[in-house]
Amino acid sequence: MKFLVTFIFIGFLSLSSCSEKSDNKTLTTLYFIRHSEKDRSNPDNKNPHLTILGKERAQYWAEVLQHIKFDAIYTTNYNRTIETGAPTAKNNNLTVQFYNADKLDAEKMLIDNKGNNVLIVGHSDTTPKFVNKFLETNSYQEIDDSNNGNLYILTITDDIITDFLLTMNP
Repeated sequence: MKFLVTFIFIGFLSLSSCSEKSDNKTLTTLYFIRHSEKDRSNPDNKNPHLTILGKERAQYWAEVLQHIKFDAIYTTNYNRTIETGAPTAKNNNLTVQFYNADKLDAEKMLIDNKGNNVLIVGHSDTTPKFVNKFLETNSYQEIDDSNNGNLYILTITDDIITDFLLTMNP
């Protein structure tokens, strides 16, 4: 059963990663994840690195997303988000770009990435907030602090946005 679910998921990702549809409408696909498990040993550290488990999850994301040709990868400028996006960036020969979580500009992100496949790595509060900005709704709430496995996928064809949420835990 697990193989079948993985097979279906990879098939969907392969189909959704095409940047042009056959009817010449531009397809933009945005993938949102929260950073992997961070080191919590020092509660005063505002910029911790990933734990060993977090590094394994970052590699897991790179494997799950390996069949998608990303055009850009964005993270906030924190160790945990950079380290989460790094394996996928490496697989795509990309340099991680930074976005400001306090100024989530969905319109600019769309203009800058029209027709692209984009991975955006954020935090438990900023990831659903950013997804909601694209949807112009409040569909998604903050991610529980113990959940590092949500994958939000938005496909945007001209003015039509389709969204769904998968939880991918190894």
